[in-house]
Amino acid sequence: MSSLRPYQHIERRKSRKIYVGNVAVGGDAPVSVQTMTNTLTTDIEGTIAQIRKAEMAGVDIVRVSCPDEGSTKALKTIVEEVNAPIVADIHFHYKRAIEAAAAGAACLRINPGNIGSADRVREVVKAARDHGCSIRIGVNAGSLERHLLEKYGEPKPEALVESALEHAKILEDHDFHEFKISVKASDVFMAVEAYKQLAACCDHPLHIGITEAGSKRAGTVKSALGLGNLLWAGVGDTMRVSLSAPPEEEVLVGWDILKSLGLRHRGVKIISCPSCARQGFNVVDTVQTLEDRLQHIKTPLTLSIIGCVVNGPGEALMTDIGVTGGGSGRHMVYAAGKQDHTMPAENMIEHIVELVEARVAAIEAGTVEKAAH
Repeated sequence: MSSLRPYQHIERRKSRKIYVGNVAVGGDAPVSVQTMTNTLTTDIEGTIAQIRKAEMAGVDIVRVSCPDEGSTKALKTIVEEVNAPIVADIHFHYKRAIEAAAAGAACLRINPGNIGSADRVREVVKAARDHGCSIRIGVNAGSLERHLLEKYGEPKPEALVESALEHAKILEDHDFHEFKISVKASDVFMAVEAYKQLAACCDHPLHIGITEAGSKRAGTVKSALGLGNLLWAGVGDTMRVSLSAPPEEEVLVGWDILKSLGLRHRGVKIISCPSCARQGFNVVDTVQTLEDRLQHIKTPLTLSIIGCVVNGPGEALMTDIGVTGGGSGRHMVYAAGKQDHTMPAENMIEHIVELVEARVAAIEAGTVEKAAH
């Protein structure tokens, strides 16, 4: 990642590039954002609707569970009706993997060491190769192999890494290299350490995540700590925020993590103060309303909403559009860091939305440059 400011520079780990459908993962590709549906896959309409909501939120890749033959049959229609490439989540049953590959899955999430005999592994690898599927090796602290639990006594970072490399060797022995690896744990310390160890000993693309992170609020905090730590260290090629919440919420949090680190930019990034007695308008309500009103914007743009003149002008210097609360019911609007005009409190939201949309149109037309963030 290049940056105008050296303290913002992140040196990303060099990994091999693979593809999940048309989405590149690893190498010089941007960190992609994933989620997983929580509908019954046999509920085709419900699953498609959920994926489309995730697509509106900016998802790159969507995982769909395929626990039975009915799910893999439904997968064919689902794949045809959505834009995001689909990862088929498979556990143990090798036939589901073969069926999912034939149904159009872009990737199979499967641990080759858990699906039985060498012949079965060979069949799955052949199906993946024949249908252009990549594979994700998904190691989880909650489902480590018995021999590793006996060796280490309990789930540990070293056990996760050893499991991942054992599964990777099976695919490599079949001359199959289109795979990525995850070593997830619900414990932030264990997950981060496992990923760092794995990153140091292989060049496979890494899917990062804190598994079973929890509710929307607690899980967001937990994921931001773990994923932020890894991404800041340059580790991670694709990511999922695992929340007990609708899939689109996972996508939005994932994007917010990437935007906070300057790794990817999409839509309006709002910088706002927590508000206090100095505020010239209700900052909290204004920001909440603007987040909803500006969700349709995909072009990267920064907007500062600051309640008073203490920090407002300084923040406005760094954003495309800035609003600072003033006296007598009038507030200052900044454009590209410079004072532009004042506006009354009445119709404030509508005015800001119009300014954002006009600036986005100008950026897309190339008639105005973005602010240096």
